[in-house]
Amino acid sequence: MKRGMRILAWIALGLIAVFAFGFGTMLLWNWLVPGLFNGPVVTFWQALGLLLLSKFLFWGFGAKRGCYPHHAARSGRNWNDKFYDKFSSMTPEDRAALKQKMKEKWCHWDANVPPKDSDGAND
Repeated sequence: MKRGMRILAWIALGLIAVFAFGFGTMLLWNWLVPGLFNGPVVTFWQALGLLLLSKFLFWGFGAKRGCYPHHAARSGRNWNDKFYDKFSSMTPEDRAALKQKMKEKWCHWDANVPPKDSDGAND
């Protein structure tokens, strides 16, 4: 009997939290967005939809992978470890060539020098 009441209490607490977050999102949206951006006023159900959409966009669909520290510990090695292993196993010449290639592609510090095309031809 205690277990059933505990489950019921957790369900009630979850529903209260969903309604509180939905209502809070609706209030904040309707307070800020129409005045700042001339955006629409949303209903409670639209606010819940926005919360769900933001969850999918920013947190994913529940997969336990990503760049967060607690996710990296579960998924084994992260990309930093793999890149370090690959980079440390290169010869010094290969390392220098990779560094130069990355510098040419991403580091355009001098505004007077136009970036090089990937095929080497400049117009």
